[in-house]
Amino acid sequence: MGNIFVIANQKGGVGKTTTAINVAAGLAAAKRKTLLLDLDPQGNATSGIGLDKNQLDGTIYDVLLNQSAIDSVCKTTNIPELDIVPANQALIGAQIELVDSENREYILKQAIDSIKDRYEFIIIDTPPSLGLLTVNALVAANKLIIPLQCEYYALEGLTQLMDTINLITQSVNPQLELAGVVLTMYDHRTNLAAQVAEEVRKFFSDRVYNTVIPRSVRLAEAPSFGKPIFIYDYRSPGATAYIQLVQEIIEKEDKSKENPVQKENPV
Repeated sequence: MGNIFVIANQKGGVGKTTTAINVAAGLAAAKRKTLLLDLDPQGNATSGIGLDKNQLDGTIYDVLLNQSAIDSVCKTTNIPELDIVPANQALIGAQIELVDSENREYILKQAIDSIKDRYEFIIIDTPPSLGLLTVNALVAANKLIIPLQCEYYALEGLTQLMDTINLITQSVNPQLELAGVVLTMYDHRTNLAAQVAEEVRKFFSDRVYNTVIPRSVRLAEAPSFGKPIFIYDYRSPGATAYIQLVQEIIEKEDKSKENPVQKENPV
């Protein structure tokens, strides 16, 4: 299996889609052929990378409902080496329509399996919930990145997320492992942010990325222009942080290929 990363956290507003867009764009900029897969009915990764989510002739919804092959809805982007499987609000109905489907947790995995050899990295953006769409992403992936906001409620719900992930690894996807936790929206001016970061590092130890993503107006603005931060403002602290995060991800993955280690408990 290749590098299939799911970006997941059932809590909204933690920088999940921002991380998905900028990690995917950064990997592509590093000449790693990358696919960004939007699995959120809000379609923010789709619009954030420059596509009009209201003018699509095919989306991941059509793939999940077995109406289209995944390669038929895959789009190129303005960024070399980066493709996207888009989403829009049609995806809202998928969770209901898939409830009675056979092997419903494996539908996305089966679709991705048909194209995964074309890409060095596949990045899946998920909705802020632990519903069927997110479960499909966790089953399809072999690596998990958890964005965690450096604020008071950051750790709230984390136990539920980890319980779900452990259930997935024990039942349907033993290959899933925690690639890392990325601290987002960090405000260096507050003691609270430092305290949350310290608690997270205590809990997850070396599985927290060294790079911390700062709270940034430019990061918040970039999606409204349909651009990753590297294109919108490559001199900004947010761009610098995501460049560093992408470097960490690449170095970690290259190292794991050179020295594969079998883990008893991946998550």
